[in-house]
Amino acid sequence: LKAADGSPEIHLAGSVLANDFYLLERTDDNTLPYITADQIYTGTLKNSGEELQLYDAGNNLIDPVNCSAGWFAGDNASKQTMERTDPELSGSHLDSWATSQNPGGTPKAQNSAIAITEEPVIEEEPQPESQPEPQPVVYPSGIVITEILPSPLGPDVEEEWIEIFNENAQETDISLWQITDTVGTTKTYTFPEKTIIEAKGFLVLYRPVSEIILNNSGDTLNLSQPNGNILDSVTYEKAPRNHSYSKTIYGWKWSNVLTPGEINVVPSPKKELVGDVSPDTISSDTPSTSSPTIKELAAVGKQIPESSLKSLYIFLIALGLAIFSGAIILFLKSKLKTENAIR
Repeated sequence: LKAADGSPEIHLAGSVLANDFYLLERTDDNTLPYITADQIYTGTLKNSGEELQLYDAGNNLIDPVNCSAGWFAGDNASKQTMERTDPELSGSHLDSWATSQNPGGTPKAQNSAIAITEEPVIEEEPQPESQPEPQPVVYPSGIVITEILPSPLGPDVEEEWIEIFNENAQETDISLWQITDTVGTTKTYTFPEKTIIEAKGFLVLYRPVSEIILNNSGDTLNLSQPNGNILDSVTYEKAPRNHSYSKTIYGWKWSNVLTPGEINVVPSPKKELVGDVSPDTISSDTPSTSSPTIKELAAVGKQIPESSLKSLYIFLIALGLAIFSGAIILFLKSKLKTENAIR
């Protein structure tokens, strides 16, 4: 390695490992105290520029760097070095060089300009296959509690039950839905997988299965969807013996006619709900007799209040007295008229 003007002229020795660097230091090894030089040389590189030439052992020119008119890059004031950026171009080409990013350069390490200009090779981690975003589950409505028996004639532990009705026009799956009582010793029953209620059908849940205790003194039942939403709820106070608490068009009423799994029957002089009706039907003040969930109980005649009967008796007595008084007056008038005619 020599300069065109003859100084420096360095006869290289040793070897360079593959993809490695060979470092020469001037005069001694103190210029870079933390990096060991591969060879020490004498002579100087002019600050104004040099023409350097690298030859092989056969005296063949391997790589020239002609900066005789001035160094292509570097900064003497900041001590930033001139770095090779493109070994494919001639060393005498301006575009082959750049100023180092750091003062002092990168001795025996990759040039800073190459590190910046080269695109880093990033090994991409395998990405998991994209999964479709889960859609929120929409649970059906129209599932309601319609009748409960808290105080049966027989043992509570065996004969209590809860009736649920499907108002929908299609069968409904209530798997993993829950029903819970909230007073006293509370219990939650989760409906098992594949629990289906037919369209306009009933499901009766007995205490031996649900283990839900319907307190005779009063309780609250909540029917919840799997997401925790309470779809229906019923609260009752002290339960009369052998009466079911039944949902009617006029609200909840106690009935001595037990109808588990069937249309509710509540004896009353009014037209009563005998099954589960839709909210539209419930909102009507005067239900239609043509509705399949409404009927008039034929066994119950129209009742007249006792006060009305007393008024009727008084009216009949007064009417009788008036008729009797009118007859007497007509009789007296007729007699008087006859006497006047005789005179």
